[in-house]
Parts: sequence; structure tokens; C-alpha cells
Amino acid sequence: MQVDVDGLSIKALLEGPETAPVVTLSHSLAAHLDMWRPQMAALVEHFRVLRYDVRGHGGSSMPAGMPDIADLADDIRRLLDYLGISRTHFVGLSMGGMIGQQLAIAHPEYIESLVLADTLSAYGEEHRAMWQARIDAAMTGAGMEPLVEPTIQRWFTEPFRRTNPAAMDWIRSMIRATPPQGFIGCCHALMALNLTDQLPAITAPTLVMVGRQDPTTPVAGAALIAAAISHARLVIIEDAAHIANVEQPEVFTHHLLDFLLEQRGRGNIGSIKPPSVAPEG
Repeated sequence: MQVDVDGLSIKALLEGPETAPVVTLSHSLAAHLDMWRPQMAALVEHFRVLRYDVRGHGGSSMPAGMPDIADLADDIRRLLDYLGISRTHFVGLSMGGMIGQQLAIAHPEYIESLVLADTLSAYGEEHRAMWQARIDAAMTGAGMEPLVEPTIQRWFTEPFRRTNPAAMDWIRSMIRATPPQGFIGCCHALMALNLTDQLPAITAPTLVMVGRQDPTTPVAGAALIAAAISHARLVIIEDAAHIANVEQPEVFTHHLLDFLLEQRGRGNIGSIKPPSVAPEG
């Protein structure tokens, strides 16, 4: 469906049993909702699953101006409101995990549980040149092409890249399909990320996952998040870099599903009510 919320057009998919607990999936920078394909078959057996494209990615529009992380979290909050979803288990990877942290800090009433995968809580001044280089590459006029191979090399280990050409072609197509202005806008939002000091405000049950070989959001960053959130659990996925849900889909899905089913068993069951207006499309 294509949903219009306050001038932002958001592409979203809502799948799985209508009365099941709700799980919301939020993707990484330079991807779109199809990034979660490896997890979908397992999740929809037990949950009502909402996937959406972050603004400026996939089928979602990019309003004028540069967003911050609060804007990206407000986008999904407004989508949840539109769909009548009052509570959800929120799963975010990389940028999606940053959005999840912000949503849990600013609007904890929406969050039943939180899964933060391959993500960070802050970027310092030492990262500014890195972000600016990515922004400059997206502004060359060649679309996202200059960013495709460097991104692939950060996202996956060399053995996985070498032995999984079909998966690499799929990921390359996602990166290429990202509108440069959407990528640039979200880069600006992430460049200013600074949530570490607010993490203790998160009270929802939290699972933090990270690939052992992740060079982009390393294990140390995941451990910092897990230590700052009360009762958070840290899982390190071996033989995986940044996009661990694709590189190690069975292991990632096992930990994700175990955690979500545990929360459901405790009575933490995200809820949905009928939307006041029927979704478009």
C-alpha cells in the first residue's frame, strides 16, 4: 500500500494473520523493505508484520529539506497511527536500529520490545569526513553507482561475497535503486546521531545483535548499547559483517524469532486496531 501521512508518501506492506501481534521492520540506509525477505516466512507464521520504506528510499517520497533522526522516527510513528497500530515489537537494522532507538526514547508507548541489529547510538566528529565522502559520491550525477561496490565490501565478508553472486546482485540492485536525494538526506540525519546518553531511558525488553566482522557498526558499539539499556541482551553473530540478516539468515532469524516469541509468551503482544481510514492502494 501507499500511505500519505502529512505530505509524506510511505510505501508499506502489512502481512501475516490479522489478529497476531505486530512486528515492525525498519531497513538500513541504501536499501528498502525487501531487505527483510530472508526473515519473512518465519515471522508471518506467528506475527502481523509491517515493513515500510524509510523516506527517500524504495517507494517512499523525500520531502524538501534535510531530516534528522527524530523526523525519521516520527515518520514511522505517524504510519503506525494511520494503520491503527498502538503497540509494536520494533526491529531495526543499521539506520533502522537508530530509528528504533529514537522511537523508543521519544515515544515509548508504542514499543513492546526492541531489536537493534548492526547499529550505533552516536557518530562523533571523527565520522564526519566519512559521511561527507558518501554524500559527495551520491552528488556526482552518476546516481548511486559510485557507492555500490564500496557499500557491498562493508556490508558482507569477502567469503560471502565470493560464494553468493546471486545475493550480491540482489543487494547491488537495492543500492542502485536508492534515490540519491533520499540517501543524502538520511546521511545528514545519521551524521548528527547522538543518542547514547538517552539510552537508559529505554525500558522495553531489548535484543542487540551484531555481526562479528561488522566494520561499519562494530561489536564495541553494540556492546555499548546493550550495556546502557536495562536488561538488554547482546548476541554476536559469527561469520557476518554489517547486513547480518542476509549473510547469516538462519542464525539471525533464530535469535530474532526466539526473542519475539519469548516476549509474546510474557504477554508483550503488540496490538492493532482497525484504521479510521482505509489504507490507499
